[in-house]
Amino acid sequence: MDLRKIKKLIDLLEESNLAEIEIKEGEESVRLARVTSAAVVQAAPVAHVAPAAPPAQAMPMQSPVQAATGGTPKANADLPDGDLVRSPMVGTFYASSAPEKPPYVTVGQAIKAGDTLGIIEAMKMFNPIEAEVSGTVLKILIESGQPVEFDQPLFVIG
Repeated sequence: MDLRKIKKLIDLLEESNLAEIEIKEGEESVRLARVTSAAVVQAAPVAHVAPAAPPAQAMPMQSPVQAATGGTPKANADLPDGDLVRSPMVGTFYASSAPEKPPYVTVGQAIKAGDTLGIIEAMKMFNPIEAEVSGTVLKILIESGQPVEFDQPLFVIG
């Protein structure tokens, strides 16, 4: 992709109130996202095929943690001690960049702050979920391909 096109996309992102733009041309893909008044450019092929979204339900869904504890507010009682990584948005969680790829993290794996733990697809945009702290993955609370709600616990880092 031409550098002039990327600069024009950056200008377009800055002039609009969009948070992210992703453009694909053949095998090339460019994704621009706002990060505290600066644009981040990622130039990597995105080859993840998302399953069709399930139809909307009339009843609110419980998170896996709520379902396991009967929906009580003290849902974190059965979780190991550690930092919870919560979903920053509503979407579909994926543990790897493609179905045939290994997951970003596994239980027991040591991670550093900034490491990618998984991705959430929302409105055809793939958003990385990064660790805010260093430590060890104690528990993964969601399976790949499952819908997630805003602020839903996804990982426990110790």
